[in-house]
Formats: sequence, structure tokens, C-alpha cells
Amino acid sequence: MGLLAAAQEHKTRIRGASFVDRDGNELFRDTESTPTGGPVNSPDIELLRDDLVELLYGATQPSVEYLFDDSISTLQDDGDSVRVTFERAAAREFDLVIGADGLHSNVRRLVFGPEEQFVKRLGTHAAIFTVPNFLELDYWQTWHYGDSTMAGVYSARNNTEARAALAFMDTELRIDYRDTEAQFAELQRRMAEDGWVRAQLLHYMRSAPDFYFDEMSQILMDRWSRGRVALVGDAGYCCSPLSGQGTSVALLGAYILAGELKAAGDDYQLGFANYHAEFHGFVERNQWLVSDNIPGGAPIPQEEFERIVHSITIKDY
Repeated sequence: MGLLAAAQEHKTRIRGASFVDRDGNELFRDTESTPTGGPVNSPDIELLRDDLVELLYGATQPSVEYLFDDSISTLQDDGDSVRVTFERAAAREFDLVIGADGLHSNVRRLVFGPEEQFVKRLGTHAAIFTVPNFLELDYWQTWHYGDSTMAGVYSARNNTEARAALAFMDTELRIDYRDTEAQFAELQRRMAEDGWVRAQLLHYMRSAPDFYFDEMSQILMDRWSRGRVALVGDAGYCCSPLSGQGTSVALLGAYILAGELKAAGDDYQLGFANYHAEFHGFVERNQWLVSDNIPGGAPIPQEEFERIVHSITIKDY
């Protein structure tokens, strides 16, 4: 897509991380790796989700039709095409439908069944949102692990703002991912007494323009296609943010799906089958990176992590 140089320009350039006690006193610092990006000097590109979205949208908008503020209501696959009805737009027919609509995929629900059939809940609940850089962090992260919660702040956009992360472990809790007020209340209840800058973060949380909260989960499926409908990214094989591989796996999956469909010509069934055959082993290895028994994910040796994330040969389609 020609976006590598642009992505590198948007790197977070985080230099390291501090770990503090509940009063903000630094316990130790790490200039070799960070909780969000791994090794500081890694060739991997760490960038903000909103920056990546802007890059992808800018590259595709001239040739792709986008329908915003809408959702699919029904999918009818008659073998020759898929008739799609929308909540707002007029119904249309498509040769193929690719569901790339995330962990709580509507396309997956309509075609394969309820989410509960495929979701593996990891028990960690996390919120991420934009805050002012009130700690005056200089390409830096600061983290505090409380008795039962975690909080972190890291600078963003050349230190002009910051991102906050709040997390806790509860394997029994169920909160609707669309119920923001319930999420606010749960975070307030759990975070308020754990010290550090949680009070400020809880204050900023309620006015954040991009507040996100969900339980860290994986999607496990035996197949990613049915008829003329296929899934890609988190919709079909979410690794969870705890793996550090969600975006990489999703983009690679989209590339392989497109490549195999191109290679198969008019035989979309062959394209879908080859997509699964080419990619499912890599997906399983990346999902293995996360343990559901240890909050925040199991500690995996860096050498093993590198072996897994590079354990695929990418074809030149």
C-alpha cells in the first residue's frame, strides 16, 4: 500500500517506562522495553490506532466506497451473490462479503452464530482513552500496579497529549461493551482507592472523546468462511491486545485473503480455503502468546516471541 514510510513517521518514539508506587515514587525504570511496545529498539513500528486508521483511510478512500453510521441488518447468500440489507442505506447485492468488523462482529453473528460460541474470555478488563499530558511525559510511559488494578499513562503525538490505560482482573464480570455508564461506574468503584493518579484519570475518563472499554478476549473458529462470506482480523481470529499482535495479524490476514482470492481467479471457494490453509497455523501460534491464567498475559521469553511473530513466509502475490 506504500504506507511504510508514513507509518514510520507516526511512530510513538517512546524511550522507556517508569514504574511507581501509589504515591508516585519511582521504583525502577526500563529503557530497554515498555509494556505497550516491547523492546524499545525493535524494528517493529508502534503507532496509535487513530493514526493507523487515518493512514489506511487516506490510502483507500479514493477507490473505496465508505458508508458511515450504518450497520448490516441481514445477509442472504443465494450462491450467486449476497443480498445485504442495512439499517439505513438501501439493500444491495455483492459478489462477496468480508467481515472485518472486530471482536463483536455483526457479520460473524449473522452468518456463523452468537459470539458466545467462539469467544474465549481472558478475564482482564481494560480501558484506554486520551488525556492531557498532565504528567509532562517526554516520550515516556509511567505505570502503577495496585492491589487489584493497573494504571498507566504514556505520552502521544510528540508529547502534545497522552493516553491512559486502566485495567483489572475479574473472570466473572460481564459488562455490555456498549454501556459506557456501567463501565464508568465499574472503573470508579475499582480504581478510586488504589492511589497514584487514578483520581485524575477517572476525571478525564468521563470527557474523553475516544473512551474504549472491553474485556480482553480471543475469537477461536474452525473456519473463517461460509458460502460467499468470509471473516478477517479480530472478527475471525482476535488474538487480544494482550498478545501485542492484533493489528499485525489483522493486516497480514487481509493481505493473504486478498492475495489468495486474486490467485484463485473466479474460484472464491478455493481462495477462501487457501487463505485458511496459509494462515490458520500462524494465527494459532499468535493466540498462544496469551495466557488466561496470568493478568496481563504470561511472560514469554523475547526469543520465543520473535520466533512466533516471524513464523510465516509472506508470499508476493
